[in-house]
Amino acid sequence: MSTIRKAVFPAAGLGTRFLPATKAQPKEMLPIVDKPIIQYGVEEAVASGIDQIIVVTGRDKRAIVDHFDISFELEHYLKDRGKTKELQVVRKISDMVDITYIHQKEPLGLGHAVLMAKDVVGNDPFAVFLADDIIRSRTPCIRQMMDVYEERQASVLALQQVAEDQVSRYGIVRVASSQGRVHEVVDMVEKPEPARAPSNLAILGRYVLKPTIFGILETTHEGVGGEIQLTDALRTMAQQEKVLGLEFDGTYYDVGTVPGFLKTSIAFALERPGLREELLAYLRSLPGLPAGS
Repeated sequence: MSTIRKAVFPAAGLGTRFLPATKAQPKEMLPIVDKPIIQYGVEEAVASGIDQIIVVTGRDKRAIVDHFDISFELEHYLKDRGKTKELQVVRKISDMVDITYIHQKEPLGLGHAVLMAKDVVGNDPFAVFLADDIIRSRTPCIRQMMDVYEERQASVLALQQVAEDQVSRYGIVRVASSQGRVHEVVDMVEKPEPARAPSNLAILGRYVLKPTIFGILETTHEGVGGEIQLTDALRTMAQQEKVLGLEFDGTYYDVGTVPGFLKTSIAFALERPGLREELLAYLRSLPGLPAGS
């Protein structure tokens, strides 16, 4: 049995890139086809053997709570009208996993959001999911990372090689040694210029962390924008103990930007029976696109 049973989902951000859609609706609840962004991460966690989710929420995030809670009125409506398939879908969501909610009064950074889960996580290693990042793979990404943790007993960051012109969008790691797809991380730089990047290995939105990160976060000074940055704490952690990075096997989708959100929505819709042909026909009909594109 895995020693990692808890996962933290920071979900207190304001989602300003998606305004006005996120003025009263959490960004994490925006749908990719017909499923909210955060549910993809929760399903990955459950498929990996995690049985307790801690969601750090903020103002106007009630929709997240309602989504994973039981909806008696909706279930009664569906049952009364014989909508068995839809009823099963709804019940599966509320039965999926136990979720604890922690309210973050103001968005003070990713590091602060993780720190708020300290009392619930306790002294156990735990996973962190950024809902902005959807990763699809045969073996769930976080499960791959958990396996590395079990073997090496060190915190693990999800890594992926990115093109040189993309490194300035990510936190980039410096590695001391490598064994296949597992790298020892000794430092990291947030959004470096390509010429100054220590590698082309970017940190993406999955972490498996030892609980020692909490003590580091408690003494981490405010960084960019007056926020407590998780990257700053991870840099300190890498100086004090071993931190590993795993080049995971899987396909990464960035839904934290409007272009990425739209690309992911189209990609997922094209995989759906009954949607693919109709969507392709529509896309081909758009003005300015070649008929055979």
